Amino acid sequence: MILRTATPADLAALTVVEQACFPPAEAATEQQLAERLRVYPYHFWLLEDNGKLVAFLDGMATDEPTIQDEMFSDVSMHNEQGAWQTIFGLNTLPEYRRQGCAARLLEAMTEDARDAGRRGCILTCKEPMLHYYEKFGYQNLGVSRSVHGGAVWYDMMLEF
Repeated sequence: MILRTATPADLAALTVVEQACFPPAEAATEQQLAERLRVYPYHFWLLEDNGKLVAFLDGMATDEPTIQDEMFSDVSMHNEQGAWQTIFGLNTLPEYRRQGCAARLLEAMTEDARDAGRRGCILTCKEPMLHYYEKFGYQNLGVSRSVHGGAVWYDMMLEF
């Protein structure tokens, strides 16, 4: 499998994977993904299997210590010098799950965030995923103020 960052040409494939991984109320739209790609393409980590996009991770850099719902749609909140790397989505096609794809993306993003001198990484996740991120050193900060997609989210932080 090939690990790389995104280009605008990846938009259609990113949209397909995003929609396969999140319910409609939570999935980023094609327009939102296009705006993210335009502003921070190097904050997309992609995993391909024989040229097919099978997983990706994306998020902006920020000085905020937790994710705010506005970040999902307002790319102007990206701060390339920000202290924290956010994770908006860790998306793996169902047929590629439990094969280490997500872990590989998390490790690559974490290494890039460290190399960039960030304080750490932040994300929100649903309760069933808490244990997964804890395996990578993330700490559960409790129920998030985020109400993205009408779901209950938990703030998680990995501080370097």
